[in-house]
Amino acid sequence: QVQLVESGGGLVQAGGSLRLSCRASGLTFSTYAMGWFRQAPGKEREFVAGISWGRLNSRYADSVKGRFTISRDSAKNTVYLQMNTLKPEDTAVYYCAAGMSGFSNVVLTTTTEYAYWGQGTQVTVSS
Repeated sequence: QVQLVESGGGLVQAGGSLRLSCRASGLTFSTYAMGWFRQAPGKEREFVAGISWGRLNSRYADSVKGRFTISRDSAKNTVYLQMNTLKPEDTAVYYCAAGMSGFSNVVLTTTTEYAYWGQGTQVTVSS
């Protein structure tokens, strides 16, 4: 079955960096769009970053643009989220997701477009 396993979360001071990883199995990774979402306590799950399965287009939430970078390595079936200049408001559980798109250059940005989800990894940024 499909599994997405996130790692790399933790506690970091404001201004610091973390790199999240998500390893996928049970699917043809190179044909899935991948994304990162986050959910803070009492809030809805929100889109953070996404990357297409071909042409490697990417999109970001305005709140993380210029600070976060999404990338993927098909040889390792892994998608990454490099997070720099972290802020306390970035504190949340971060989820990796995989979704199918018929277009290689399309980035999926809504929760309903993603079919598979990881279990989440906690990121806490202290002030």
